[in-house]
Amino acid sequence: MLENEQALIQNAQRGDLHAFNRLVVGYQNNVYSLAYRIMGEASAAADVTQEAFILAFRRISTYRGGSFKSWLLRITANRCYDELRRVQRKPAVSIEDLPGAEADDGPALPADSDTPEEVVQQRELQDAIQQCIDALSPDQRVVLVMSDVEGFSYQEIADEVDANLGTVKSRLSRARASVRDCLQAVQELLPAAFRLNTDN
Repeated sequence: MLENEQALIQNAQRGDLHAFNRLVVGYQNNVYSLAYRIMGEASAAADVTQEAFILAFRRISTYRGGSFKSWLLRITANRCYDELRRVQRKPAVSIEDLPGAEADDGPALPADSDTPEEVVQQRELQDAIQQCIDALSPDQRVVLVMSDVEGFSYQEIADEVDANLGTVKSRLSRARASVRDCLQAVQELLPAAFRLNTDN
């Protein structure tokens, strides 16, 4: 929670753009991280992050208390879900139209305590997990990230994706199974420490 968060929210609700910008600075990393996990691509995540904050500013009068961070992340997840569905309906883009490598923000800087080998292993694992998440349908991808990455309850997810609890649980179960199967398929590419133990 940000210092003076409630005061910033109240001022933003009165139309104070400076106060809202301070909220944006405080939560932009959380929002981008969620968007990146769901969208799986840096420029798409950046676009969704910007759109989510614009939407949050327009809807800030509807904020009624509770965790402001969770409120923002729900808006972000919903925006990602809408964008994934829109892209799914859109015709495929040719390889020539795809952005080049310059659009990639690259991996995060490693911690000083990690050895080069550990950094490489962690990146390989993160890449493998993200590729498996990217392979999910939009419905499954959103519920998996909201539940297992961001820690939202089943009910919060159901409210945001406009589905009943049984549907959310079913999508989450299928998503987890798909990611597990996907990781088992690529486990020979992963360092031994990250391989799933299938001998038991």
